[in-house]
Amino acid sequence: MKTTFPSLIFRPRTIALVLALSASASLLSASATADNPNRRVLIRDITSVEGVRDNMLVGYGLVVGLTRTGDSQQTYFTVQTLANAMQRMGVLISPGIVEVKNVAAVFITASLPPFARPGSRLDVTVSSVGDAKSLEGGVLLMTALHGPDGQVYAEAQGALVVGGYSVGSSANSKTVNTPTVGIVPNGGIVERDTSVDLHDFKVVSLLLRNPDFTTARQIADAVNQDFHKPVASALDSTRVDVSVPEAGEASVPVLISRVQNLMLTVHTPAKVIVNERTGTIVLGGDVKLTPVSVIHGNLSIEVSTTYAVAPLPGVMGLESSGSPEGERGGGPGRGPGGLGGQGGRPNAGGAAPAGTLVEGQAAAIVPETTVTAGDSAAQTMRLDEGANVEELVNGLHAIGTTARDVVAILQAIKDEGGLQAELEVQ
Repeated sequence: MKTTFPSLIFRPRTIALVLALSASASLLSASATADNPNRRVLIRDITSVEGVRDNMLVGYGLVVGLTRTGDSQQTYFTVQTLANAMQRMGVLISPGIVEVKNVAAVFITASLPPFARPGSRLDVTVSSVGDAKSLEGGVLLMTALHGPDGQVYAEAQGALVVGGYSVGSSANSKTVNTPTVGIVPNGGIVERDTSVDLHDFKVVSLLLRNPDFTTARQIADAVNQDFHKPVASALDSTRVDVSVPEAGEASVPVLISRVQNLMLTVHTPAKVIVNERTGTIVLGGDVKLTPVSVIHGNLSIEVSTTYAVAPLPGVMGLESSGSPEGERGGGPGRGPGGLGGQGGRPNAGGAAPAGTLVEGQAAAIVPETTVTAGDSAAQTMRLDEGANVEELVNGLHAIGTTARDVVAILQAIKDEGGLQAELEVQ
């Protein structure tokens, strides 16, 4: 009898040999890049105005009206919150006798726009705090939303919209999406004015979302060219200041609108992002490589272990005195139930063949290990001067590399100096 267990396969990291053929890089000319209409963007798409920003709000409250999918009795803060809410309504109850299966404690979050006025509406997100199963069908009670300074900036209340559900019991249940998180569309009302007064601005500062000195200089040049005078200057890789008095516009909003609608050509830096855990690789279109050759091969080692039951020579086992074989055969070796007879089937010569396990004989489990090594033929890929991302990906795919193999190959090319881009490994 043999029992075969699953094979254990060890696959060392793919062997990648990168040979540099030259150290020169091929760069696109500035004129060719400027003529590409796909690279032209509006200033408003790559910058934001300093001081014009959202503000985070948060609150704590209760969701009621659930169909026995709320917090359990063990969630004590839910019981205490419900008792406090009832007390504000003029009803005094003891927290120890409250059932909260139709109630859930929740946190409420919202984003306050930069120019929100009192009475403006907000969408709020409601998330369960305790062990509620679902917030489906619930209603958020009026809750104050606080800013970072602790002041109340909005109030939230309303029926929840949940994008998931949970049905069944713990033994047989089904959950789709996240039923413990929902939103209240337009459920928040702004109570405090936090709008920014743009009339006090003497300088409009544009903040780049992707800091770059070249882009900052291009923004300043585009603004100065549009106004036909020096009204903008790049302070660093992140900030460009535009002087409001020098611009001579009727108002600051008009100036910001005019500047944001200017178009320019953005030269994004070459960058490769690699996530080794998931095997995800993102390469920018401007990534260039020097001429390289990649030799790629796979080495696999397979270890397979099987277990066989083998008899121990010269060692006899003991049968139970109450076994049917002992009663019929009168003990081992004396009759049809003994070792010689095998239950009424006599052996030729009265002895079992060598290596055969007979009834009543002691045995042991013996492992049998087989090692198999395989090495596939190496695949070669060559990239010429100025190769781009598409040629690299097509070449790696042609030689049969996986996503994780590409990670190792890119790291090797970067270490050698053949990758003319920033390599970021996450």
